[in-house]
Order: sequence, then C-alpha cells, then structure tokens
Amino acid sequence: MPVILPVKEKRIDSDYYVEGYATTFNEPYVLWEYEGRKYKEVIDRNALAGADMSDVLFQYNHMGKVFARTKMKQGKKPTLILEAQEKGLFIACDLSLTEEARKLWEEINSGLIYQMSWGFTVEEDSYNRDTRTRTIKKIKKVYDVSAVDLPANPSTDISSRSWIDGVIETERQEFAARQRQIIKILTEVR
Repeated sequence: MPVILPVKEKRIDSDYYVEGYATTFNEPYVLWEYEGRKYKEVIDRNALAGADMSDVLFQYNHMGKVFARTKMKQGKKPTLILEAQEKGLFIACDLSLTEEARKLWEEINSGLIYQMSWGFTVEEDSYNRDTRTRTIKKIKKVYDVSAVDLPANPSTDISSRSWIDGVIETERQEFAARQRQIIKILTEVR
C-alpha cells in the first residue's frame, strides 16, 4: 500500500506506530441493505474543510477506551495525527502509552484488525433518491477514529509500521519526484 505520510515535523517516532485511513473520500460504500435495496454513503473530498478536529480520540470499536488523542502529547510530539489527504482521512498514531494500547498494536500488527471507522457529526449533506446515496458535504466535528472489527466503509485500512519505513518511503518518493523534474527539464531543453 503506498503511504503518504504527514509533514516531517509531525511524524510519530514509536515502536508501536500505526497508520491508516479512517475514511475515504468520493468512494461510495453500502451503509445499509434493506429488502434488496442498497443505501450508500459517500464522504465528499472537501467535507473536512473547517471541521473541528481539536480533540479527537483513537479507540477500538468506538467503545470509550482511549488509546491516544490529538490533544495529548508524549514529549513534544502528538500521540495522534489526523490529516485530510487526497485518498481520505489519514491517521498516524502512537500506541505505546499503555499495556492495553500495546496489545491493540499487536492485534493490528498480526493482521487480526486491519480496518478503521470514525465518529463525527454532519453539518451538511444531501440525498440522491435515484441512487439511494447520502453525500456528506460538510463535517461539523470529528470525535474519534477507531480500529474496528467491521467497518461501515470497507476501503479503510490500518497497519503497523516502523517509523523508519515511513522515512524510507518518503525519501523514495522525494527522489522519484526529483528524477521526474530532471527528466522534464532535460526534455524541455532539447
């Protein structure tokens, strides 16, 4: 899975690092099926613009046990980072603070848990009766992001990584971008 990490100064250095996408943008997913009819939901790419993400919790199955949060900092680095990216709502998290958090990391690392969900309130939405699709246009507040057993959106993911894997991937992407720029300049000169 190609990973786009948050800006360098926000990276989390932890032996219990996880990252993933709590939701995806512009990808409808089946939220409910009733009498053979599928009701879908889609999160608009700009739905998080202006959303309150000042204190977001990282949980398991939205069940009240807090493993990390955006407001909490371990040293000078945050324990949970959220970033709206092209694909969706990216999360990076340090699960080293408690024994229970480290156990959750082990379950993610082993592949038992590999998807995510999120809790939020909607400020603006629309509904298309023909396609039975609700479009979330604007989020008012994000409350939590959770590693989950069964997500509403099957396109979400979470995985454990070492911090250095992220550094290597970022440097690889930067090198590839420089190479593309050099090729572009050389073709323009000819």
